[in-house]
Amino acid sequence: MSDDRVDPQLAAGNRRAFAGHVAEHFRFEMQSGVATVTLNRPERKNPLTFDSYAELRDLFRGLVYARDVKAVVLAGAGGNFCSGGDVHEIIGPLLKLTMPELLMFTRMTGELVKTMRHCPQPIVAAVDGVCAGAGAIIAMASDLRLGTARSKTAFLFNRVGLAGCDMGACAMLPRIVGQGRASEWLYTGRSLGGEEAERWGFFNRLVAPEALEAEAQKLATDLAAGPTFANGITKTMLHQEWDMGIDAAIESEAQAQAICMMTQDFHRAYHAFVDKQRPVFKGN
Repeated sequence: MSDDRVDPQLAAGNRRAFAGHVAEHFRFEMQSGVATVTLNRPERKNPLTFDSYAELRDLFRGLVYARDVKAVVLAGAGGNFCSGGDVHEIIGPLLKLTMPELLMFTRMTGELVKTMRHCPQPIVAAVDGVCAGAGAIIAMASDLRLGTARSKTAFLFNRVGLAGCDMGACAMLPRIVGQGRASEWLYTGRSLGGEEAERWGFFNRLVAPEALEAEAQKLATDLAAGPTFANGITKTMLHQEWDMGIDAAIESEAQAQAICMMTQDFHRAYHAFVDKQRPVFKGN
């Protein structure tokens, strides 16, 4: 089935390229195949609103069809990543909603995580300063996380009378930091500094705050220069194999790898090796 038959309007629009994408509730930039999404309310430490949640969800959903986007950097402006849901624009209004309306909201926020996990592009989160609540969730939902020593990451839900099981945290966080550490983090709501979060495995590595943007861009650019079709398969399998036994996973990986062996990038890599050159991947 072609992409057009899946969603003709969305596929056609995004195939024209994301390079000209105009964002309303965050900054969006494209360079060398890397899309940079910057949460841009620095005066409030970049909180999310109903509208920015929905726009981020729609952006990542559209990336499924965006052939010009090879990798994504997710960052925050002004020295902080994201302080979570805006207290005045989200938390307050939630107190007035009915149960069906609340369920619509929680499903919508969960859908953002789903679209981040289902888009084929690797997502690099560049985390500095405050990374709390829903901000910690979107960092968690990214594929790779760079942090700083001054970053402070907290899953704050129990501190406002809510469960830690928000937007997939109870499923995903134990797979990143382990069951015991995830339990402590979600039960206590405490904030982890960058060095502790790196020791726990939440951050891939720490960099200096002034180097964070450049390092995140370099990592994403390196990924964008790789075999992007195969990278997308890797991301798909990392996600799908959470629900598989070992035998099913081995069979699924056999099928996925056979598909990758049919790509031109695989052929390019072989011929470059024979010619003692570095392969130039084109994503097909």
